[in-house]
Amino acid sequence: MRRRLSREFLTNYLVMLLIAAIATYLAVTLLSFGSALISGRLMKNRYPARSILREDYREIDASAVVAAGGGVQVINGDYEVVYSAGLDTIGKSRLSPEEFTAFLTGSGKRPYNHDIVYQPEGEFWLVVTFPTSLRLDLSLIYNKDAAGSDFIYAGSVLVLVLLVYLSLLAGLMTVYSRITASAITTPLRKLRDATRILREGDYSVRVDLRLKNEFAELQDTFNDMADRIEREMALRERSERNRRDLVLGVSHDLRNPLANVAGYAELCLNNPDLPATERAAHLKVIRDNSEKANMLFSELLELSKMDSPEFKLNVRRIDACEYLRQVCGGLVPLLERAGFHYEFDIPEEGVFAMIDPPRMDRVFQNLADNAIRYNPAGTTVRVGLRREDDQVVIAFSDDGCGIPGLFATDVFKPFVRLDGSGTSGATPSGSGLGLSIARRIAEAHGGQLSLLPGQPSGSAFMITLPIA
Repeated sequence: MRRRLSREFLTNYLVMLLIAAIATYLAVTLLSFGSALISGRLMKNRYPARSILREDYREIDASAVVAAGGGVQVINGDYEVVYSAGLDTIGKSRLSPEEFTAFLTGSGKRPYNHDIVYQPEGEFWLVVTFPTSLRLDLSLIYNKDAAGSDFIYAGSVLVLVLLVYLSLLAGLMTVYSRITASAITTPLRKLRDATRILREGDYSVRVDLRLKNEFAELQDTFNDMADRIEREMALRERSERNRRDLVLGVSHDLRNPLANVAGYAELCLNNPDLPATERAAHLKVIRDNSEKANMLFSELLELSKMDSPEFKLNVRRIDACEYLRQVCGGLVPLLERAGFHYEFDIPEEGVFAMIDPPRMDRVFQNLADNAIRYNPAGTTVRVGLRREDDQVVIAFSDDGCGIPGLFATDVFKPFVRLDGSGTSGATPSGSGLGLSIARRIAEAHGGQLSLLPGQPSGSAFMITLPIA
């Protein structure tokens, strides 16, 4: 890529070299044209020395020249300035032969225009002087009568100068093309290398070009793309792990109830003479295990629906305080049957939030089920609501056995359940999906369900919802 771009830039700048040479020729031509156009309007050309020259210098009328800002001097054969009017650039009344020669040969180098003509009859030189406005001494003159060696030498020098000029121009163009190409190919090479690394599976690669042009925008776009791909791959890996864990969890949780169903059903079939009470006990085991498997399938289906992009809540703006009172009223019979105590702290002033009541009911039902399942009778359940900034905060806590630190970080993962060793003899009978479903519902509401750490006793969950 770099070589192709470098050659392309070199080709482009060689074309620019040709254009520059043509532009130089056109510039010289235009300058010559401009010089000719200007010369016709200059004072020095409107009042040339020959236009006022007379045989007797005393008859010369210098008034027009003086009025136009110029000057007139007459120098006789003895190099004396015998007449002067207006602008005087000689500054002496008498010149030596050397000074006069220097004046004649160096007049074109001064910021004045001198038009000098000799009058043989009167034996004097007439000098008409005007200040120079702008002068560009550039001209190419050819005389076929010149010596051949002079023509060859002069032509060779001109060709050499032209070649040196074109070589310098070509060298500068080449260097500039390399610098410009490097300014483009270097960031492209870095982006290419980063893209190759990204393609090979290293999603942590980032590009830092230290530029502030369009490449900086391309760098930001690449880095943003890499960030998104890295997040997506992390989510995919986590999803794959969750899928594997889910399959393992389902396999493990279904194995026991299905084995019990199959075992007791075979026992009943193979022993038709079983006493009625024993048969009834076996059938109850079959029914209980069937219900457990059915509950697992139902919760798996609900969890699957929540993971679907088409999953949507049917929310409406309701008073969270009044809603929580109704929820707590529904939990009272359940808590009393389990021998639990309860305390509710719900403010009278309403706080509104966007809630899907049937879905949110499931959150509190799961929290209550877990509290009853893993805590002994006599445990107190507390439910409270408060407003913090722009959020509704609902606390659901108990003073029971609590959650061991081993499970505190994984309690919201599917199929994570406490065993009897941490629950004062409680027997886990849930699917292990309740808290996972509850957290998904809270997150779908734009809120969060979290386990508060560092409780002196029992466990405490916090539900946050945005205020509507």
